[in-house]
Amino acid sequence: MDVTCGIDWAEDHHDVAVVDSDARLLGKLRISDDAAGFQDLLRLLAEHGDNPDDPIPVAIETSRGLLVACLRATGRRVYAINPMAVARYRDRHVVSRKKSDHQDALVLANILRTDAKQHRPLPDDSELARAIAVLARAQQDAVWDRTRAHNRLRSHLREYYPAILEAFAGKRERLLAREARAVLAIAPTPAAAVRLTHNRLKSAIKCSGRQRRIEAEAGRLLAVFHQAQLHQPPLVEEAMGRQTLALLAQLDAACRACEDLARDTEELFLQHPDAEIITSFPGLAVLTGARILAEIGDDRTRFESGRDLKAYAGSAPMTRESGKSRRVSHRRIKNSRLAATGRHWAFSALTASPGAHAHYNRRRDIGDHYHGALRRLFNRMLGQLHHCLATRQRFDETIAFAAPVLPPLTKAA
Repeated sequence: MDVTCGIDWAEDHHDVAVVDSDARLLGKLRISDDAAGFQDLLRLLAEHGDNPDDPIPVAIETSRGLLVACLRATGRRVYAINPMAVARYRDRHVVSRKKSDHQDALVLANILRTDAKQHRPLPDDSELARAIAVLARAQQDAVWDRTRAHNRLRSHLREYYPAILEAFAGKRERLLAREARAVLAIAPTPAAAVRLTHNRLKSAIKCSGRQRRIEAEAGRLLAVFHQAQLHQPPLVEEAMGRQTLALLAQLDAACRACEDLARDTEELFLQHPDAEIITSFPGLAVLTGARILAEIGDDRTRFESGRDLKAYAGSAPMTRESGKSRRVSHRRIKNSRLAATGRHWAFSALTASPGAHAHYNRRRDIGDHYHGALRRLFNRMLGQLHHCLATRQRFDETIAFAAPVLPPLTKAA
């Protein structure tokens, strides 16, 4: 690379440095975080040889934001460098440990000058794939928010209202169930629960969407609420009930966000040409398939081999070797979203694929723990997914988990 550019980004301004192949500083600039600042950046790059046929590559410490999106729209290679890596490179240039925004921009430009081949530019994913990534990640965040809201509400109810927890302990969704939230909305305290009438409870259950055994369910809940329970003082209980309503509103909002984003994500994912291949894999439904596509993208040059994809997902083992010491362990630095989705995928594949179940059982027989066996199953299926996407073919159980072909025996054997 003859000329490289580094950008140290901030919230309201960005520092830019441009260097040549001999590490000479060609230009520096501080730009604002708006359209005028972006035009100033383009003018600086144009002064040093930037053109549509051979755009100057840019290194920056983030992969998102308007500045990155506009840089990618110009067709140039944009390298998102990990801030920890930038800190290590900084020590190569300054031993006094001083730091400035301009210096960081200069370090980023020199990273591309010396070690561009050790870093990867941002993938050239399609606009549809990037839109799916936005929705899929937002939906995954909403699920995590819902879990946190549920845990906060449950912890609060344990302090004064154990009856409501007992009433829905047998439900798979527990307090996440619509009828549980509907009942809690009309009876946020034990005293209010005792005052409920059979008809009022039936109406709440029916409004939540339940259609069967409404009478029996209302009777069961009333029996639970009328059991002898420990109570907080009345004023304290009333105050805790108001806090419950506030926590319940947060949980309801998180549940609605999960449902709305899941619907939008699935609708957009089914428009992608890779959707048919991804959902042909056992254990991958539409939503989990969208999460997989969101993290791996549709730029097939991003991962040269299945091994690269496995390392990115954290399913491939990692070896640390020094002298006589050699240790093999699972990766902790990985794409956490893809790894979390992979656990769900592998678990679902156990019941959807006989070959996957047999592979999991073999790993357990060898001595793998539960999570280790699931991770190795995910590792194998991720390699199969990489192959199917590269060759544009659907998943085939008989090929994916075929018995290994052993070489023919010889007389020496």
